[in-house]
Amino acid sequence: MQQLFYFIRKFRYFLLFLLLEIIALTLTIQNHSYQQSKFINSANFISGGIYNKVSSITDFFNLKSENKRLSEENNHLKNWIEKNKQITVNKIVTSIDSNNYSQKYQYISTKIINNNYSKRNNFLSLNKGTKQNLKIDLGVVNSKGIIGVIKNISANYATVLSILNSNSKINVRLKKSFHFGTLVWNGKNYNVVQITDIPRQAVIKVGDTIITGGKSAIFPEGIKVGVVKNFKFENNQYKEINVSLFNDMSALSYVQVIINYQKNEQKKIEQNNFDE
Repeated sequence: MQQLFYFIRKFRYFLLFLLLEIIALTLTIQNHSYQQSKFINSANFISGGIYNKVSSITDFFNLKSENKRLSEENNHLKNWIEKNKQITVNKIVTSIDSNNYSQKYQYISTKIINNNYSKRNNFLSLNKGTKQNLKIDLGVVNSKGIIGVIKNISANYATVLSILNSNSKINVRLKKSFHFGTLVWNGKNYNVVQITDIPRQAVIKVGDTIITGGKSAIFPEGIKVGVVKNFKFENNQYKEINVSLFNDMSALSYVQVIINYQKNEQKKIEQNNFDE
C-alpha cells in the first residue's frame, strides 16, 4: 500500500494530466457527432480484428471435430442415396412395397491414422476393424476419389493397400466413353498414377476425367479418380497414360469404407462361368 501511495505522489502531475485528457476526450466524443462516429468506427475496427483472430484460432482447434462431422454427414448422405436409389428401381420394376428392397452399398466413416505415400509399396491404417463391420477387400474412398482397398484387419484396426502400391490394380474407365483400363502406379510421383490396357481405338485428350469402371465388386461405378495429365501414343497403341489424382495422397484424413452387400452373389455367379 505504501508503494502505491509513493507511486501516486511521485507521478501525481502526470496522472492528473492523463485524467484531464481522458475527461476532455470523453466530453469531446459525447458532444460532437463527427468525433463520436470516428471513435466508434475505430473501436469496431479494433474489436473486429480481435474477434476475427480469436475466431480463426477457435476454428483451427475445432477443425478436427468439424472434419469428423462433415465426414459423418457425407457418409449418411451416401447411404441415404443408396437406399432411395433401390426404392426407385423397385417402383419402376414392380409395384412391390417400398420397404421390400435390398440396399447394395453401405458407407462406413472412419479415419486414417497412418499414411504412407513416399515408398514404392504404400499402405494406410484405419481406426476401425471387424467390430465396426469392416472386412478384407472393401474399397476405401473420400469425397475426392478412391484411396485403396482393405487388405488386413483386426478387431479395431485395418490396413489399406493404397493406390500408390505396385500391387494395386483397379478397374477404371474414361468418363466420356466406355473404354476401360487398369489403374496402376509407377512409383514416381504420389499425385500421378497411370492407366494401362486402354484399347487403341479409344480417343483420349488431356483433361479427360477418369472414374471407376464398376466391373469389380469393390468400387461402385463412377467414383472420381483424376484427369489425364499427358499420354504417349506410339506404334498404334497407348504406351503411357498419366493421370493427375483428384486426391492429394499426402494429406488424407476422414474416409469412407464401401460395403457391397451383393459382392458374394456377384463373385459366385462370375466364378460359375470359369468352372464350366
